[in-house]
Amino acid sequence: MARPAALVTDAAAKETGDDPAKWGNIAADRLRSLVERIERLEEERKALSGDIKDIFAEAKSAGFDVKVLRQLIRIRKQEPAEVEEAETLLDVYRRALGM
Repeated sequence: MARPAALVTDAAAKETGDDPAKWGNIAADRLRSLVERIERLEEERKALSGDIKDIFAEAKSAGFDVKVLRQLIRIRKQEPAEVEEAETLLDVYRRALGM
């Protein structure tokens, strides 16, 4: 059975008859491809993060509370049942504290 390229050593190649140069080239090409794809996605993420910051700055300049906006976005990601349960617990805790 052929081993992953990262695990092929000279000794392993002699045992299995695998050519380390062959595996190394294939692995290097695949590794390079993966690294480049990750780097591109990280660049996109950085750009998107900048865009999100700009939108929050725009919201703040329009008079919106950024902290509340972030909370709304977090709530919208949750399931409705989870939101209802959290709101119910919050209400119970507030009553217990006389708020």
